[in-house]
This record gives sequence, structure tokens and C-alpha cells, in this order.
Amino acid sequence: CVAVMEGGDPTVIPTKQGNRTLPSVVGYSDKGERVVGEPAKRQAVKSPDKTVESIKRHMGEGDYTVPLDGKERKPEEVSAMILQEIKSYAEDYLGDEVTEAVITVPAYFEDAQRQATKNAGKIAGLDVKRIINEPTAASLAYGLDDDSEQTVLVYDLGGGTFDVSILDLGDGVFEVVSTRGDNQLGGDDFDQKIIDYLADEFESTNGIDLRKDKLALQRLKDAAEKAKIELSNVSTTNVNIPYITQTDSGPAHLDIDISRTEFEEMISDYIDQTMEATEKSLSDAEMTQSDIDQI
Repeated sequence: CVAVMEGGDPTVIPTKQGNRTLPSVVGYSDKGERVVGEPAKRQAVKSPDKTVESIKRHMGEGDYTVPLDGKERKPEEVSAMILQEIKSYAEDYLGDEVTEAVITVPAYFEDAQRQATKNAGKIAGLDVKRIINEPTAASLAYGLDDDSEQTVLVYDLGGGTFDVSILDLGDGVFEVVSTRGDNQLGGDDFDQKIIDYLADEFESTNGIDLRKDKLALQRLKDAAEKAKIELSNVSTTNVNIPYITQTDSGPAHLDIDISRTEFEEMISDYIDQTMEATEKSLSDAEMTQSDIDQI
């Protein structure tokens, strides 16, 4: 997500698809063209081996590389591709070249992860002025930068990572008092629970494990994320994927209902983990719930 200060207020710049956020997905099409964001996410269905998702989980891991477009890429290289895409549509919006940026990172990111993020900015052609903590950015975005003293808890559950931070605010100073997080917990894991549920149901009826078929698995991933999003607004959703695979007796279709209650049961352990982290963050800060002014 990218924002610019306009008239003293942060304005989110929409992507080329008109969305406020860009999926952190990078891929290469069959023609060898780089695609980032929504198009990369869509092409992942047919080319999962040419697509990389959730690279943020691996930032700052010294030896970690991922194969992309015939080369082994470091996390900061992939991250730079996402930043270049953001830079390009920000420039279209502003009608001007973008050369400087402030980049946000999870509060629990250590030095190596922060440095890798800075390097990604550099590779993308940006002069990174500051690396600031995401909970601080969230507090600023919600207009909590007045001079009143307050204690704010920021619960940030992203696609690939989770963190909770407690901040002391006053006189324009933001101090992270405590932070807890899990860079292996996020919406991707919620999707995985639905994928496994759908695959298990299908296997019990048809005797075929769709997770072993790359193409079918990617279609499952797509459908799982859609189902998760729909279950925020409806109590039951239907997942219908025609021609998901071929069996001895012909093509097979997937048609399964998932209720919100079933989904909440699937992810209850993850929600509990976020609550445990929240409680630990409070105890690290030597605070109780009543000490928190805003969430």
C-alpha cells in the first residue's frame, strides 16, 4: 500500500486495477514478462512454479533464495520488484518521478530484516529516507499524532505475518513499549485451512488428493481466499470449481458448502495464538487491559 501527503493528510494511491492495496505476488508470464500484484496472483493458477508469494516472511534470511525467471533470487530482489511496481503507479498518479520513500516494517523486524528492506528500496531505485514501524504508521494514519498522551494497542494481522504492539504516544513522540509477533502467521494460513478442508472433503468422495496436482491446488487456493472473504459478510458460502480434475470415469467437479461457524472452528487455534501474543505484549509492557486507551 502506498500513500502520499496531500494537503497535510495521507492519501492512498490506488493500483492500476483501482484497488487500495497490491498483493505481494511476483511472477513471470509464459512470454517472459514480469507481472506484479493482481495479474501475478491470477497467473499463479496456471504457473505456480513461475510465481512467488509472501516473500516478506523471508526478509533478512541470509542464504534464502527463491527460483524466479530462471534465476535464484534473494528476498530483497523480489521485494524490489513489488516496490518498483508501486513506484510506477505512484508516478502515474502524481505525474512526477518518485525518488524518495519512507518504508514501513513490522515492529519485531530485527536489524537484518530492516537492512534487507532498505536494500530492496535501493534496488527499486528509491532513496529510503526512513524505515519506520508499521504500528507507528498505523497510529499516524488514524490521526493519533495530536499532543495528548495515550497508550495504543495495534493488532496487525496481515497476509503472511502477524504482530501486536503497544505504543506510548505523547508530544508527537511514538514509543513502541512492547511488541510480539509471528512472521509465520497470517491470512495465508487461514486460506490453507480452507484448502485442506476442501481437499479432504473431495478426497473422501473421489479418492483423489487435489493437493498433489499443482494446477488443481492453485485453483483451490484461489477459491479458498474468495470463500474466506465472503464469510466476513455471509454465514455460508458455496465453493464450486468445475472440472477440477480428471478421474477414470471422466471429469470431476468440486461443490462444497462452508459455514462461517465451520471456518471459525478451523482457524480458532490461530486466533488463540494472536490473543496469547496480545496478552504477552500487555505483560511485557507491565500493563493491563484498562491501561489501553485505544485499539
